[in-house]
Amino acid sequence: MLMTTTSVVDGKPVSRYLGVVTGEAIIGANIFRDMFAAVRDVVGGRSATYERGLAEAREVAMAEMQKKAEEMGANAVIGIDLDYEVLGQNNGMLMVSVSGTAVVC
Repeated sequence: MLMTTTSVVDGKPVSRYLGVVTGEAIIGANIFRDMFAAVRDVVGGRSATYERGLAEAREVAMAEMQKKAEEMGANAVIGIDLDYEVLGQNNGMLMVSVSGTAVVC
């Protein structure tokens, strides 16, 4: 399935708009991840552990959105928007949400 942040796809005009589709994933930061991230923050650099967690959450949210689009009969999702929010007690969780428009090209 074609998935894009743009509202049009070159050479593939939209023949039908099927509606908005969404996907969400929430990840929690556990104690070990927090400890390693804190060490990384002190010495500088990137936190590969958090980056992997974010990438996994983004993939889950995108897959959920794609599944919903397929169930509607779409062959593409256009205008995709990704959002990240911190949630929970002590901001211990991160939500990745995606939305787009399911279409037939």
